[in-house]
Amino acid sequence: LFQEMYHEVGAFTRSGKRIQVNEEQLSKIDSDFARGFLEVEKLKKLHGTYLKGIRREVVDGFLHPSFNLHLVKTYRGSCDSPNFQNIPIRDKQIGKLIRSCFVPRDGHVLVEIDYSALEVRIAACYHKDPTMLEYIADPTKDMHRDMAMECFKLSREQVTKEIRFYAKNCFVFPEFYGSYFVQVAPNLWDSCHGLKTGDGITVEEHLAEHGIDGLGSRESNYTTGRIATTGFYEHVREVENDFWGRRFLFYAEWKNRWWKRYQQTGWFPLKTGFRCSGLMKRNDAINYPVQGAAFHCLLWSLIQLVRWMKKSKMRSVIVGQIHDSIVADVHRDELDDYVAEARRVMTEAIRDAWKWIIVPLEIEVEVAETNWFEKKALEA
Repeated sequence: LFQEMYHEVGAFTRSGKRIQVNEEQLSKIDSDFARGFLEVEKLKKLHGTYLKGIRREVVDGFLHPSFNLHLVKTYRGSCDSPNFQNIPIRDKQIGKLIRSCFVPRDGHVLVEIDYSALEVRIAACYHKDPTMLEYIADPTKDMHRDMAMECFKLSREQVTKEIRFYAKNCFVFPEFYGSYFVQVAPNLWDSCHGLKTGDGITVEEHLAEHGIDGLGSRESNYTTGRIATTGFYEHVREVENDFWGRRFLFYAEWKNRWWKRYQQTGWFPLKTGFRCSGLMKRNDAINYPVQGAAFHCLLWSLIQLVRWMKKSKMRSVIVGQIHDSIVADVHRDELDDYVAEARRVMTEAIRDAWKWIIVPLEIEVEVAETNWFEKKALEA
């Protein structure tokens, strides 16, 4: 690729002696060879890791994964034999080939109920940032749309659904989980390649009109610890400073207090009564209490639903959970009752049981008639 076909080198390893040829770098090369190689590697992983691995665990047409509650430091659950929580979905080709293998029993449909933005809402129960509470409580406000406007210097009308998606996943969530502009800016810049605004021009052209014509550069001064930036780097740095210095100032102050307390004690409590301790980085100490408590919300709801289904002698069964969602094999005659009870338990009863949940909780329901890949949103 580089010595014979003369493609531009994207990055080197940390030592600087070897060229990086990982998936990220290869995907940036405009070459049929590189694209073909990535496709072959993807299909090899699909066949060996997923399809053969799943087939090996099938007993009489069913899978029986092990769901563990004792292996993860954050008190989240895990899964193995096979890992039901790691069935691909982002790659549509692989997602379709694998998830199409999962089908409901005769007379049933697969129902996946997902908590909407659960970790963001549980985090708000810790830091109680008034701006965040307002975003959650007011359905007319949209944090991800607002940040798309700032990140790409757009008006409200220029923000498309796709642009909002990338602002959410390449800026907002990385910032919440502890990333910062040095990592965020390149990912955000790459995401806007070819994206068009609501008025039909590309995001790059729009940014160029506002004086930002490239990613720019950054230089670290190891004596002072400061970073000099230009271009999009500098713009994202300014957006980040405003994000934590004004928009979510209370959230930022809570993170500092939480980290300082952990440094003094070596442990911290979860809202659900558990205690995390041991050696942690700053991001771990800040994120673990949110991840653990959010999973316990799902687990509490799952337990209540199972009890209700058994008591009601239903033919429907819960078959698994994936992070913030519950997957069930629901009899068609019981679908309305199951969804109604799930909505009551997951958004109302849990707040009555746990008074520390100070924000409204929401769920999204998807139903698969034929197979898990073909699931579609169920309107409320």
